[in-house]
Amino acid sequence: MSLTRENKLLKLGFIGAGTVGTALALGLGNNGQYTVVGVSSRSQASAQNLARLNNGCQVFNNNQDVANIAELAFITTPDDAIGPVASQIRWQAGQSIVHCSGALAADVLEPARKSGASVGTFHPLQTFASVDQAIKNLPGSTFALEAEEPLLTTLKDMVTTLGGHYLVLPAGDKVIYHAAAVIACNYLVTLVKLATDLYQTFNITPEQATQALLPLLRGTINNIETAGIPQCLTGPIARGDMKTISNHINALRKAAPDILPAYQELGRQTIPIALAKGKVNGDKARELQAMLSKE
Repeated sequence: MSLTRENKLLKLGFIGAGTVGTALALGLGNNGQYTVVGVSSRSQASAQNLARLNNGCQVFNNNQDVANIAELAFITTPDDAIGPVASQIRWQAGQSIVHCSGALAADVLEPARKSGASVGTFHPLQTFASVDQAIKNLPGSTFALEAEEPLLTTLKDMVTTLGGHYLVLPAGDKVIYHAAAVIACNYLVTLVKLATDLYQTFNITPEQATQALLPLLRGTINNIETAGIPQCLTGPIARGDMKTISNHINALRKAAPDILPAYQELGRQTIPIALAKGKVNGDKARELQAMLSKE
């Protein structure tokens, strides 16, 4: 069974009132199952904003006061602060404490566990550029959970409340899980930046380039969703088009030599996808590999 009890709202507290904490507090609070009772933050304005969005939420000047009244406390601080915050608070037996880092395991909350509290992690696999955007993006998102029962069931229930899906991950898998998220999210931004840089070689501004590329990006995401990998792969490597790839390499060597190594490495990583799609054979794959490996 979960930590919630019939006719009793589970009291939530938030230590840290940044984008993630505020979005989660708004998504979970005042919905008939949870109530946000307290918040503390380095930014008084952020704490006041979170409290304003949740009826009955009190703003506290120190983290201990939040811990004193919360049955389940979220530590939604930057990663480097999670351990220090957990160690500075006097936790109570029977409480639950979770953090929202994608890279850290629950063992960073060991001081709370030693006090008799249940600990876990609750990481939304989503990008949070702003509170408004985060709230819009949460439904349909996947959450990575780590906890023991009964806390685990409570966290699963929270994911359902937020309209999401969940993965239960062992502590040892968190870092690779987070690295995958960085590749899919953060490095996509980097790839688009590299593409817009290339547009500047023919005098198209980054803003114009971004607008030109956005429909292509949306189409690619749609193809990944509908056709799946590897069938969604298109382009010269998927076709085994050696001439086009050779032209790319020669042009990049002259116009953007700093970008050429990234182009080549990404191309090499794309060859197995093309093989899996079945549009190139082993001989063609070896030719592609050789061409993309040349200095």
